[in-house]
Amino acid sequence: MRPFLKYSFFLFLSVIVSSIHAQRIIVDINGHGDFTSIQAAVNSLNNDSSKTRVIFIRNGIYQEKIFIEKSNIVFEGEDRNKVIITQSIARDIFRCDHDDDWGVATMNLRGSDITLSNLTLQNSYGFENVERTLPCANDTFMSHQKKIRKDGHQMALRSFQTTKLKVINCVLRAFGGDTVSPWNVDDGMFYFKDCYMSGGVDFYCPRGWAWAENCTFIANTGPASIWHDGSKHEDSKTILKNCTFEGYDGFMLGRYHRDAQFYLIDCSFAKNMADKPIYRVPTTNVIQWGERIYYYNCHKVGGDYTWFANNLNKAKGSPKVSEITVSWLFGNRWNPETISN
Repeated sequence: MRPFLKYSFFLFLSVIVSSIHAQRIIVDINGHGDFTSIQAAVNSLNNDSSKTRVIFIRNGIYQEKIFIEKSNIVFEGEDRNKVIITQSIARDIFRCDHDDDWGVATMNLRGSDITLSNLTLQNSYGFENVERTLPCANDTFMSHQKKIRKDGHQMALRSFQTTKLKVINCVLRAFGGDTVSPWNVDDGMFYFKDCYMSGGVDFYCPRGWAWAENCTFIANTGPASIWHDGSKHEDSKTILKNCTFEGYDGFMLGRYHRDAQFYLIDCSFAKNMADKPIYRVPTTNVIQWGERIYYYNCHKVGGDYTWFANNLNKAKGSPKVSEITVSWLFGNRWNPETISN
């Protein structure tokens, strides 16, 4: 069975299973469902997360900022490119009036056991605005003025205490940095498959344990595409398998500020990627476990750079590539590849 057909069958099967065993709500912006807004559908759910709840979203442009504090919810779009959830948010502007990040993204997560499939999440700020200076009450300078750049932090997805997040066949898009920010360095477990992600600096920046497979990463700007924070637990890591990296001429692969652990397996790099390894940003943070950046069978169009040569033998335990699986990453805590999760 071809990969696309196999995936389509899996998605169809998951819909059938979900329909039988889960509460199912339909959102249709044109009024032909249970709700016309996604947030209204979320608000209608009770706090009992013992059973999966499915929110099926029909095609349309949903100009909503979503807040999710409930758990065990599947958000399932009708068509990845036609279900578009979008907001225009610059983090630098948002934080002028707010003391934390709750609400800084198009989708803001505190609940766990959340699945997103077949939809687009977008932060459109950088596509629509130019650099400007605005009043900022929380700015530390006496002038209380802040320069807002079009390539600043623009989050499409931001999680907080979320422990289990699965994102399948989705587009996560922004112009600026931190597009995809699943942040829970304590016990966050994040699974991405068949996704398209784009943005500026550190636009894929998980904290904790993260798996990304068959994903395409497009750098619009910035000094790094991927980033990781694994500073709480030595075992934390980000794994990128069979992923493709593209971007502007001279785009750079990745960086880190705190303890991090990268595994890139069977990845492909565009010809115009800079000859610069994943690097540590100068910082006062104490790095406890040293540089941990590992590659296997990665190649660049036009010829490979020496810094991404195979080096799994240098990782703790010298794992074989066959051992680097979802089970190896998450252990017995979670299996996101089963339909019921």
